[in-house]
Amino acid sequence: MSRRDQSAQELTPELLLRAYSAGIFPMSESRDDPGIFWVDPQARGVLPMDAFHIPRRLKKTVRSDTFDVRTDTAFIDVLDLCAETNTDRRETWINLGIRKAVIGLFDMGYAHSIETWADNTLVGGLYGVALGGAFFGESMFSRVTDASKVALVHLVARLKMGGFTLLDVQFITDHLRQFGATEIPARIYLEQLDAALQIQGVFPLDAGGTAPSSELAGALEGLFLQSSTQTS
Repeated sequence: MSRRDQSAQELTPELLLRAYSAGIFPMSESRDDPGIFWVDPQARGVLPMDAFHIPRRLKKTVRSDTFDVRTDTAFIDVLDLCAETNTDRRETWINLGIRKAVIGLFDMGYAHSIETWADNTLVGGLYGVALGGAFFGESMFSRVTDASKVALVHLVARLKMGGFTLLDVQFITDHLRQFGATEIPARIYLEQLDAALQIQGVFPLDAGGTAPSSELAGALEGLFLQSSTQTS
């Protein structure tokens, strides 16, 4: 991972957009650290949407009524829960400056959340930034089994519906690897990013209610079929 010098410059939504379009992103040492540093990985984590894999058990969960899945109805709550510390994660890279700038992106229509709800309680989700035909997945959280995984499946379905071509997940984890996430050299990533930025993707929002629209239901079934074909 290449790390650029810490910046004292105020982090604004506009600066964040320029950074994403150049292939870099900010992090902080901790929630209470006022500074940020810019990260420029030599190997970038991406999740190829045409090779997205959904475990068989998870397909049943997505099809069930276990969760209501919504978009952009509790963005700040999702952001704050992603930044929450716990026994497994003592610190968070999301400090107050990053939080403020990301909320600014949400207000401008660039940042989005996918939320999983159970009994009208927010139990999982993720957030990220949509720019052109690229989506930069920033963080996710889960308070019950499969909550964040279901959110990820819904994200990919929406991105495919909206014409996105690049899903940037920054770093590879075991959680993401099971879905087909892989690392590519920075040079290849920048080529894919440049191509994606020439596209104007449309991030589909919920039309209302908790049941998926017929178009989204079709996109989900298409993902299930794609995943089954890959493993057959």
